[in-house]
Amino acid sequence: MKKRLLFLFFCVCATCVWADTLSTDSSDFAPISTVIDDAAYDIRYYSPNNFTGHKIDGYKAPRAYMTKKALAALANAAQDLRAQGYRLLIWDAYRPQKAVDDFVAWINDPNNPGDKNFYPTLEKSDLLAGDYIMAKSGHSRGSTVDLTIIKKDGGFVDMGGTFDLFSPISHPDYKKLTRQQKKNRNILRNAMLKAGFKPLESEWWHFTLKDEPYPDTYFNFEVE
Repeated sequence: MKKRLLFLFFCVCATCVWADTLSTDSSDFAPISTVIDDAAYDIRYYSPNNFTGHKIDGYKAPRAYMTKKALAALANAAQDLRAQGYRLLIWDAYRPQKAVDDFVAWINDPNNPGDKNFYPTLEKSDLLAGDYIMAKSGHSRGSTVDLTIIKKDGGFVDMGGTFDLFSPISHPDYKKLTRQQKKNRNILRNAMLKAGFKPLESEWWHFTLKDEPYPDTYFNFEVE
């Protein structure tokens, strides 16, 4: 009986693993800049200004891609925000699987602390164990974006916390925000929800298209 249960367990696990597809086909992707011409960019993984402290594998240019379907939805959010006096600042969008692999390799390297400012109250090992960083990311499916809003003239909008800060401060409903910070987060959130995206309850900047076109495909072409 135990042998049969073990066999079934491994069969189920194998099915889960092989249910996802890894692809290098970029034909249904487009740069955000081709559709939203006033967006600003700070592509963190193209630089060492991220939690690992080094430029991430797979980022050969400071560009941001999304599936065409997700990009059309993002353009609607941008239009909504533009009417309110804001424009988008993009930190990350499509993320190659090799970039996610780079994150995991960094976590497993005991000799590389990275930038502790991004995880001030955690141990590095907590980032993977606590689901802050996953071995597979929705970003690699091409319909997820990390972003904030800035004023039309490029002015700063206070969201009460920075990108990729692994802390309760990053939760959209963090209780110690000021009234203005809460308002600013909701301006972004409401526009993204209206455009068809769903939020992540641990990161105020992270949104995924609800009806994403490739829910079981993880892409691995480089950002260039």
